[in-house]
Amino acid sequence: MARAALQIGVRELANLAEVSPTTITRLERGDALYGRTVEAIRTALEAAGVEFVPENGGGAGVRLKKDTEETGG
Repeated sequence: MARAALQIGVRELANLAEVSPTTITRLERGDALYGRTVEAIRTALEAAGVEFVPENGGGAGVRLKKDTEETGG
């Protein structure tokens, strides 16, 4: 979902996270990955503008961060 929200491809995310495209595909398929690999992907997505939303009764999710210029902050 995060990659789709950013409108980036598997290869672009792999490049940002410094992992292989196959690793991104495995993550999206639900395969188990090393924690440090998942963290690298998460960090890359956050740097690109994704915010991870914790479980709050409606399920965990992702959203795009608000642009600080638009919000005045």
